[in-house]
Amino acid sequence: MSERFDFIVIGAGASGEAAANHARARGASVALVERDLFGGTCAFWGCMPSKTLLHAAAVRACGGDYSWEKASARRDYMIVREGRDYPDDSGHIKGYKSVGIVPVRGTARITAPGRVSVETKEGPRDLEAKDVIVAVGSVPKVPKLEGLAEAGFWTNREGTSLRTLPKSIAILGAGPSGTALAQVYARFDVRTVLVSPRQVNPTDHPKSSALLAKILRGDGVDVRENARAQRIRPRAGKGGAHVVELADGSAVEAEVIELNVGRSAAPALATLGLENAGVRYDGSDFLPVDDHLRAAEHLYGIGDCIGHELSTHLGHYEGETAVKIALGDDVRADFSATPRAVYTDPETAGVGMVLEQAKENGIDAFEETADVATSAKGYVSESEGHVSIVVDRANKIVVGAFIGGPAASEAIHLAVLAIKLRTPLETLAQTITAFPTVARVLGGLFAKAALAIR
Repeated sequence: MSERFDFIVIGAGASGEAAANHARARGASVALVERDLFGGTCAFWGCMPSKTLLHAAAVRACGGDYSWEKASARRDYMIVREGRDYPDDSGHIKGYKSVGIVPVRGTARITAPGRVSVETKEGPRDLEAKDVIVAVGSVPKVPKLEGLAEAGFWTNREGTSLRTLPKSIAILGAGPSGTALAQVYARFDVRTVLVSPRQVNPTDHPKSSALLAKILRGDGVDVRENARAQRIRPRAGKGGAHVVELADGSAVEAEVIELNVGRSAAPALATLGLENAGVRYDGSDFLPVDDHLRAAEHLYGIGDCIGHELSTHLGHYEGETAVKIALGDDVRADFSATPRAVYTDPETAGVGMVLEQAKENGIDAFEETADVATSAKGYVSESEGHVSIVVDRANKIVVGAFIGGPAASEAIHLAVLAIKLRTPLETLAQTITAFPTVARVLGGLFAKAALAIR
């Protein structure tokens, strides 16, 4: 006999947890299915360990007594892996049960609309619900490079959980994960090469990307921009290092190759039985959904597996929004003001559109930029960077904001709210911001832009 719930959530990462918790807070019954670790990538292989290691690296870079052994132990504490080979997710399970969520460990397959069969160690469990939420996450992409399989490689999982540092590492891909881990390795004296087909963190504002490249080079990272790996020659370098041949004819050598070249949900989606719920899945990297996060009637997709900005905070939003929609709330998903951040030292952050994107969308836009180094914040903290805003001249609102510098991930939220609410530029110009802060620099740009369009 099947077990009946209001919701079945498949995947217990950040987005699945958010959906399950919000559903329970609204009084709905929930089964939360997970084939690996309850808590997902963020808790064990992504956000929490990487930010912990970045903190340790920053303290060390400033002369603090923070050895790798201490950093590794602190990271193990954060991912509940002290004295263990694999993290312990029992704390997450205890938390679910305390609020009435039913955790089910096993591999899920949709067998019909509203029906899910889960293969567990104890045998199959058949679940039934009005609404099913797919939150199966994503896995790293592996490029087709000659010699890569023979050489072996790391992904973010090995990169955030390593206990012994390699002598050298070549990171292919310079997005947020690759960029952050490059700084960690370099600050712990690992010879680090960062290879990017375009600029560092290519979806960021060009000034932010330039700042990241500069600070990484200052940390000793060999940053190769506009470079693409073409072939791997396993153990062909000095001391048995792998040789990574680049498309421009140059090559780099490293003991370890780490991949950060994008992510895909295809492996999990392909075996989920989506066709049994009326979804025509074509094998692509992500599950298509509408602006109500629906993939089919009473079937929702959230988090990494739908391919929007791959971040914990967006996953939380999507999880809660899907539940609200399923319960009849008059809402839809709004991604117009999704913050993005890279937590290096210093940080970068952004929200909305860069100038070129705004113009491509038919907006009569212009950009205002300030240099953090010559601001009061820059003077007192010896910091560099930039603050830039993109303004819609006709509607007199901000449509994009980008920060590179201290506390960027915090200061950006003034712009997030402004874009979300379409706050008039004049109102932003009259908003008081504390001195001396990066937010104050942002406020100064609001005032400057307001004068420009009077």
